[in-house]
Amino acid sequence: MFRTLHPNIKIRIYTSFLSRVVGSAVFPFMAIYFTKEINAAAAGVLVLIQVAVQFIAGLYGGFLADVIGRKRLMVAGEIMKAAAFAGMLAVNSPVFVSPWITFFMMLLIGVSSGIVNPAAEAMLIDVSTKETRAFMYSVNYWAVNLSIMLGLMIGGWFFEHYFFELIGVLTLMSLVTLWMTATFIIDSYVPEIGASKKSFGIKPLFKSYGMVIKDWTFMAFTLGGIAILSIEFQRNNFISVRLEKEIIPQTMNLLHLFSFEIDGIKLLSLLTVVNTLMIVIFTAAVAKWIKGKKEEPIMYAGFMLFGLGYFFLAFSNNLPALFISVIVLTIGELLYVPTRQSLLADIVDDTKRGAYMAMNGLVFQMGKMIGAIGLIVGNVIGGLAMGAGFLLLVVFGIAFSRMALNKSGKDAAVVKPRAAVGK
Repeated sequence: MFRTLHPNIKIRIYTSFLSRVVGSAVFPFMAIYFTKEINAAAAGVLVLIQVAVQFIAGLYGGFLADVIGRKRLMVAGEIMKAAAFAGMLAVNSPVFVSPWITFFMMLLIGVSSGIVNPAAEAMLIDVSTKETRAFMYSVNYWAVNLSIMLGLMIGGWFFEHYFFELIGVLTLMSLVTLWMTATFIIDSYVPEIGASKKSFGIKPLFKSYGMVIKDWTFMAFTLGGIAILSIEFQRNNFISVRLEKEIIPQTMNLLHLFSFEIDGIKLLSLLTVVNTLMIVIFTAAVAKWIKGKKEEPIMYAGFMLFGLGYFFLAFSNNLPALFISVIVLTIGELLYVPTRQSLLADIVDDTKRGAYMAMNGLVFQMGKMIGAIGLIVGNVIGGLAMGAGFLLLVVFGIAFSRMALNKSGKDAAVVKPRAAVGK
């Protein structure tokens, strides 16, 4: 069935997979880079600024995709991204290192991602049909998780000592992605003739999202989602820096067959691989198990398991306990992701689905921002207090979600079969 998909869909899946494999070997560890080169507090501020810039760029990227077209915007974004990667390579060479210029290049990468991603998502919808859309998103979901898993394995082993080489591969991959996008993507979307320049302004943006913000039911559910995702984004911020500092390099013996040395960065990579691999393997089985059951209690159980796993990740240095914690939080993630997605679809006003889903996408950006703040706060209050904070976020997540569902009258909702969704 993959062969029957539109060429644009296949090219986007290929380019996204290639970019994510190398990107996942670098970007999840950049908080560690900035902490080493500057300090933990500055690292948190820099990551927060980068996320905020991408957040704003993403808002405008959605407007621009409709005004100037999908392919033109994607190509422009890929050119900017390739130039930024080349800049990162130049200022992280064996003869010259500049974390501040590296940060500026990361800002450009954030802007380029904000430009490319909305256009690419719109393009996928443009060229897909109702019959192929579920399969398209399912393939993309598996590709994303597999690429992240491979990238994290590479980064965990090579980031600390081969950062320059990884950036070199990332630069090369960005040129390949640019070439594939410019050469093979077919621009099937034609913008309206004489689109008003007002589309580029602030006013239409606020108008589009104003009606969504007034919907308290949806906003309460969104706040609950932000609370939960804020916990997840601590992994690449506070938790990654903590493990890098506190885990003493040691030799692990695997079933007495072979041994290898592991440090904090490699441990983080292994823990994330376990999480991602479990998601790839068990998503379909868990989705089948929860089908026909009341989804709200399952979602809350998922929230609690998810928070409990991160609670121990926040302070424990015991290797078996850390791996058990990842298994627990992954079970929670497998439970809450599909149920929350189903409940969200019931809450959204079908007549204004585009605006609602665009606002829901901002949940991830807000979660990233709070994750970056966690890097600063955690450096002050310590791991145990951060773990307690994660549990408090779970309470907030359940409370806001409960308020939203009570107001919407969806308490007795039952899971419906839906396409696989990403993290």
